[in-house]
Amino acid sequence: MRKSILIFLAACFLIACSSTKYGQLKKQSSQLLKNAIFENQFLGVLVYHPEKKDTIINYNSRKYFTPASNTKIVTLYTSLLTLPDRIPALKYIDINDTLYIQGTGDPTLLHPYFKDSTTLQFLKKYKNIALFLNNFESERFGPGWAWEDYEFYYQPERNSFPIYGNVATIFKSDSLHVIPNYFANKVTAIDYIKMREDYSNTFYFNPQRKDTLETPFIIDSLLTKALLEEVLHKKIRITNSFPAGEKSTLYSVASDSVYKRMMKVSDNFLAEQLLVLSSSTLSESLSIEKVQENMLKNQLSDLSQPPRWVDGSGLSRYNLFSPASFVYILDKMYAEQPRERLLNFFPIQKSPNSEASEKPYIYAKSGSFGNNYNLSGYLLTKSGKVLIFSFMNNHYKVPTSELKKRMFAIFENLKDNY
Repeated sequence: MRKSILIFLAACFLIACSSTKYGQLKKQSSQLLKNAIFENQFLGVLVYHPEKKDTIINYNSRKYFTPASNTKIVTLYTSLLTLPDRIPALKYIDINDTLYIQGTGDPTLLHPYFKDSTTLQFLKKYKNIALFLNNFESERFGPGWAWEDYEFYYQPERNSFPIYGNVATIFKSDSLHVIPNYFANKVTAIDYIKMREDYSNTFYFNPQRKDTLETPFIIDSLLTKALLEEVLHKKIRITNSFPAGEKSTLYSVASDSVYKRMMKVSDNFLAEQLLVLSSSTLSESLSIEKVQENMLKNQLSDLSQPPRWVDGSGLSRYNLFSPASFVYILDKMYAEQPRERLLNFFPIQKSPNSEASEKPYIYAKSGSFGNNYNLSGYLLTKSGKVLIFSFMNNHYKVPTSELKKRMFAIFENLKDNY
């Protein structure tokens, strides 16, 4: 009897010590948030332990912030729920010796990173091909995208049948190289203020430039047809209608490879096209707005702060999400996906306060543009626990590098002591 009492008292003592330790940790974290660097900005933080359902830090977590590329977390979750293991490359029907095809939004066709030939090898088998391009309902640019960014690699147009990543790639070695070659005679080798004209596929490349130029091209039906003909070495035709009947689907690369690329290099084009692809699983028409509406009405219907979600990449400043919403979505993914697979999608974030050789412990997506820096993801503690967090900074004027140092001071304290 005495032994049982001693064991009980010892357990109570350990629980009390643990509670005191975690109480001190939460207090320390709150104190670190009071640093002067965070004063003249909008700040929201939520740190949560999913197994204990323990909220460690909660500061303005239900307020709305501009998320930038943290929006890609929601795109990832949407894709994981809607897309199969391999990317749907196109839908088709073979009727009367003609292959009718329509795009699904697959971003990998002739993309320089994926180097997948599945679609081309399939199309080369057919003599007569009819291309249907009227199934895309969204705008080519997202709401609130900056008009003057039309020439920069990070803002390609969105469409149903992307090719070459919807970007012209120009570089110089022994001679000038242009991909796709279709644009070779549309490049002027001069040092000019623009990389591309506003309303035409006329490009400019500085002959003294050492790096590769990537600039989006303007998309239309005839251009898509011409680019496809060039690589297939045969004529195809545009059709304004698609035959009735059950469509078959051709699949291309592993979906995980696209998710990983989208998250790790923060690829806006892949993020936008993944939502187009997701919409292809819901209906015959392709609409980013429809898949967003479907997610918000169903899988994300119980978000305590319904977001304003207008694109897949976070390019738009119209997007509004709370830290609590990101933690909720990250928590759902953590419960639904194998841990190794999930963490493999997220970039490893290195602390500016530690040695480069430090063992990775932050797997998170950043989101930044002028005066905004957000970081949301997973933190692995030394004790083996996984914490979910969202740390959002909007409208600051201090150097981002200084902000990161203070953020990681909080992360390091959690890593070492929780």
